Amino acid sequence: MVRLDSGTPVSDDFRAAVSRSIEAFLDHQAPILNDLHPATAPLIERARLFTDGGKRLRPAFCAWAWAAVANTLDLPDAVARAAASLDVLHVSALVHDDVMDASDYRRGVPAAHRQFEADHREAGWRGDPEQFGRAGAILLGDLLLVWSEEMFRRSGLTTDELERGRPHLEAVRTEVTAGQYLDVLAQARDPYTISRTEEGREQLADLVKTVVTWKSASYTIRRPLLLGAAIAGADAVQLGALTSFAQPLGRAFQYRDDVLGIYGDESLTGKDSGEDLRVGKLTLLAAEAFGRSTDEDAAELATLFGNPDLDAAGVARARELIDASGAREAVEEEIRREFDLALAALASAELSEEGRAGLTALAKLAVRRNF
Repeated sequence: MVRLDSGTPVSDDFRAAVSRSIEAFLDHQAPILNDLHPATAPLIERARLFTDGGKRLRPAFCAWAWAAVANTLDLPDAVARAAASLDVLHVSALVHDDVMDASDYRRGVPAAHRQFEADHREAGWRGDPEQFGRAGAILLGDLLLVWSEEMFRRSGLTTDELERGRPHLEAVRTEVTAGQYLDVLAQARDPYTISRTEEGREQLADLVKTVVTWKSASYTIRRPLLLGAAIAGADAVQLGALTSFAQPLGRAFQYRDDVLGIYGDESLTGKDSGEDLRVGKLTLLAAEAFGRSTDEDAAELATLFGNPDLDAAGVARARELIDASGAREAVEEEIRREFDLALAALASAELSEEGRAGLTALAKLAVRRNF
């Protein structure tokens, strides 16, 4: 059992509890894979690598929602294990996301598909190393997705608790996958061309916000909250209040992530801060930059945005153009607006005061971060 602390909503003790839960689960899976064939060893090795660490925000939102409804800060081991399963699901999505985005790094190390690709090159196998890398990563992501459900089911929760939580796990898997597809559709749109009309700018912003709501906000905050609350026996009023808190907070979280994707300190984020520019990632920041820029600046930004060979000077110039458009300030204002909406919803929710304090602190950590 771990005791939650609203002063440190993602404490070292909580992180350790999540890590122990995941490590124990993977320890159980390792001999199963080895019995299938020793050549499957890279799957378990990379499962361990990419589930080790991270912000642990999704398990924390789950745990604090449970505490806010159960009216205790003593988190049972079974609830901690159930919450930890969300990070296994999260890593599954990250592995797939890196394949789709052709990302080279994740959390400061080569992305999974790059590691499988390196296996192929080092062994001198036949075929295309990049294709092998993508295949290996897709299968690792699939395995982690399956394991996340198994970890939840084997968490030690009672039958009633499992049944109350299951609809939210089922929903989050559907929502994040559909949201990811909407993101793929969004990335196929040309923000420069669309942004040249007022109607196009509105459509672009609406598209981005829809993707963020379902790919990020619901998956990162709403469903983890509802899962924890449901396990604790929350009623419909409490679940509704938590949704009103979660959706704007989840959008604010993603908008902060998008700002960090271009302006973040690489030593803290673990990702190349120019990567979002090189892949042409359509975010609210990008949509605002194209929509607010002059025709001349927007045309120049279009030559940089999505250029895979963009160097440091090009990244710096793109930042200058984004700054000049006023897009960064606009996104910061949107973050503040969404954050205020979230805290207002939380203030009126029928939750324990200690739980509300923890969720407030966690919300601040999620939005006012530099990692």
